[in-house]
Amino acid sequence: MISASDRKNAVMLIKEAVAAGESLDKACEEFGFKERTYYRWIRLKKETGSYDDLRPNAERKTPANKLSAEERQTVIETVNQPEYASMPPCELVPALADKGIRLGQGRRGIYRTH
Repeated sequence: MISASDRKNAVMLIKEAVAAGESLDKACEEFGFKERTYYRWIRLKKETGSYDDLRPNAERKTPANKLSAEERQTVIETVNQPEYASMPPCELVPALADKGIRLGQGRRGIYRTH
């Protein structure tokens, strides 16, 4: 991620380049990003008063397919058993399936497709 100070400097330099006659597209290209990024940073500054990236602190919904704490613990205990510990998922899942073991429920189950 690009720091707020680097974003501020890039915006300032791009504005100077555009004022001197360079196209916005070319000025942004020199920094290695698209106009869309530039406009997003400008909008961010207007809305929050800062160029700080908000993604690290964004609230995120819990995935619908997240394993419960109990399911996760069962998976960990199972895959760490000596007979399974060295198996990659593509071997582990069929081996467990042969024994009638499915970890997780519904779509949250541990599986591997090729």
